[in-house]
Amino acid sequence: MKGVLYLVATPIGNLEDITLRAIRILKEVDLIAAEDTRHSLKLLNHLEISKPLFSYHRHNEELKSRVLIDKLLDGENVALITDAGTPAISDPGEFIVKKAIENNINVIPIPGCCALINALICSGFDTKEFVFYGFLPLNKKLRLSKFEELKREQKTIILYEAPHKIVATLNDIYKNLGDVNIVLARELTKIHESFIRGKVSELITMMENIKGEMIILIESGKKETEDIKENLSIEDQYELYQKEGLSKNEIIKKIAKNNNVKKNEIYMKFLDKE
Repeated sequence: MKGVLYLVATPIGNLEDITLRAIRILKEVDLIAAEDTRHSLKLLNHLEISKPLFSYHRHNEELKSRVLIDKLLDGENVALITDAGTPAISDPGEFIVKKAIENNINVIPIPGCCALINALICSGFDTKEFVFYGFLPLNKKLRLSKFEELKREQKTIILYEAPHKIVATLNDIYKNLGDVNIVLARELTKIHESFIRGKVSELITMMENIKGEMIILIESGKKETEDIKENLSIEDQYELYQKEGLSKNEIIKKIAKNNNVKKNEIYMKFLDKE
């Protein structure tokens, strides 16, 4: 019988955030694959769990996945943990999950902490629709291309960034997206947890006195964009909505609402549109 691959979420700061189920699974598995075995050992010692540890990180992911898949095929149960949070979310995990699925190995999530979700729910920004871009590319060309994508987003944007790069990224946001409203979710679940809110230009000037791990949240530009569209001609509104990928019926509904007229009236104007 094949083993099971468990994706176990671990605390992002406060060790009390580990779940009872996660503790049980870590005690029961045959092997724990960890992003940094030294870091994970501190958590396991705190939980009084003694299990074989297996180094599994970004730089050895492909090679070590083969070893883990063989162990799973031999019937061993494996728990994958990262330094903090949920595996495979801007952390190792995605590669081995794909390989496990290819080998018909059962993959089971053990839910728990996820930094981006905790940052989002306390941000005060729209939580109904959001996009997560993880860490932005370091390559200048790829980074610029990614900011072109961000310009078109109409949802709350969530980014991860390393502490020593936060100022550069805030400056890039200001340069490419304008003086948008942002939130820095700082040191989540730790003693100095805080949420720093304001225009990106304001936060840039504050950064000399702010340290620690942070998540960047950017407020949706949806309302502002919709206000602009309402001031355009009906034809220009149609063209913009079409570029956003909306269907003809969806476009007609939005234009009718923007101009406070009946949908049939707008529909008749665009009979020849596909």
